[in-house]
Amino acid sequence: MSTEPALHYAYKWEKQRPNDIWFVQPMNDGQIREITFKAAMDEARRMAAHLKSLNFPEKSNIALFSKNSAWWIMADLAIWMAGHVSVPLFPTLAADTIKQILDHSESKLIFVGKLDGFEAMKPGIPDDLPAISLPLSPQTPYQSWQQIVDKTEPLTEDVKRDPEEMATIVYTSGSTGKPKGVMLGFGPMAHCVSAVQELITIDKNDRVLSYLPLAHVFERFLVETSTLIFGVKVYFAQSLDTFVNDLNRARPTVFASVPRLWLKFQLGVFQKMSPNVLRVLLRLPVIRGIISKKVLGGLGLDQVRYAISGSAPIPAELIAWYRKLGLELLEAYGMSENFCYSHCNRPGDVKVGTVGAPQDNVQCRISEQGEILVKSPGSMMGYYKEPELTKNAFTDDGFLKTGDRGKIDNRGRLRITGRVKELFKTSKGKYVAPAPIENKILRSNIIEMACVSGSGQPAPYAMIVLSESARAEAKDSSKRNGLAQQLDSYRKEINSQLDHHEHLKMMVVIAEEWTIENGKLTPTMKLKRNAIETAYEKNVDGWYKANQAVVWQD
Repeated sequence: MSTEPALHYAYKWEKQRPNDIWFVQPMNDGQIREITFKAAMDEARRMAAHLKSLNFPEKSNIALFSKNSAWWIMADLAIWMAGHVSVPLFPTLAADTIKQILDHSESKLIFVGKLDGFEAMKPGIPDDLPAISLPLSPQTPYQSWQQIVDKTEPLTEDVKRDPEEMATIVYTSGSTGKPKGVMLGFGPMAHCVSAVQELITIDKNDRVLSYLPLAHVFERFLVETSTLIFGVKVYFAQSLDTFVNDLNRARPTVFASVPRLWLKFQLGVFQKMSPNVLRVLLRLPVIRGIISKKVLGGLGLDQVRYAISGSAPIPAELIAWYRKLGLELLEAYGMSENFCYSHCNRPGDVKVGTVGAPQDNVQCRISEQGEILVKSPGSMMGYYKEPELTKNAFTDDGFLKTGDRGKIDNRGRLRITGRVKELFKTSKGKYVAPAPIENKILRSNIIEMACVSGSGQPAPYAMIVLSESARAEAKDSSKRNGLAQQLDSYRKEINSQLDHHEHLKMMVVIAEEWTIENGKLTPTMKLKRNAIETAYEKNVDGWYKANQAVVWQD
């Protein structure tokens, strides 16, 4: 496996494939812009030359605040070519968090790109911090990318970076507290992505759609570093509203998503065809192939060779459903702290319910407390300016403490059973792990999200958000009784599969949808459990006093 920095591969494609299309970018006017390797590298070289002219100290931190776009990757390349370190910020952060990260990272400059709600975010950017606006950005007072590249001669040398150098500082999403800056090196990042070829074959003929935040290592691994090393073609999504069209335009051959979106795809299919009808059709040998192709084609996934789910646990039943459609969904496991290089199911050797065996050169064991410990070639250099946190993140022999609980089977395959810190104790002194129960709840096609809680209460309860169609039905008061009966029956079915101390006292139907924007989900669509529990904390006693199996929280 190569540890040659991904940046060096960009020079290779620039020379070998100058006129091949690299990026396909939707523009604000509805047009689609195709950008070649030569054109993209020319812009990156010009921006790198500009950054060098600013005479920042060597290896300065440069912030990158934008939704995904071709210029996000070009800016990252420019930062690296100028000899600096990139500090990506999630494009949904509040002003206070933006300021916190910019101050902590001591960023010398910030690139501001495609964003929603920038006016509310702007106070987080210090007035005296130099800033450059990327194409597709909202209106800003900053000097624009285009103005700079138009007047700047390109950097002519192929700047080399040492594999041991720090490439980027990725601030964690902060689902449970203050974001920490994960320092990742050029060598480990390249090693992890190049090692993927031991599992799956990716080359220049492949296509990917970039839509999960590039500020997160999941997308950084699967899109940016992969396109640099393998030269794959990258399509960018315009928005959530156009996502289906974007997916159909790209017809990706390699597609990765998070469980939340795999579930939404399924629920979208069920809105057009009932689960029971689809189940029957998929059992008929003559038409099964036709139906599967139609369903996957409607999702824009009919060309996918490798489908991957990561970032959070996915219900085993959901994986099985996609497999019936002919899509072998590979669940993978990794963290920001090891650049997502830990475990993955292998094509043709999937064990549903596990995240597979360790990847090459990865070691894994379970601590006496049940915590998953991993030693990976992708391990971080540490947390930026946090030596004590760094020390506490590893065992004495170099294993990362993941914070996840799990079990390993006789073939070395890992099953995630929850988070160490998510365990809560009921008033009866029994511990409950919420994640496995939530995965059971999400088997229902009328439930889109679930959060199990109940610390200090006599029994656990589940807060749920209904699917889009069920939410619409719930607005009709005459239909609520039927929905409540359906949910109560489902609650009893789930309880029959749980230990007695895990039995759900009630299901609370939350009218508000949990989103990234309202702070209930992380940028990669994982539950912000603390935020959700805090938001409804004042209602909990009332829910228990109501003594109902289904409670409506409007």
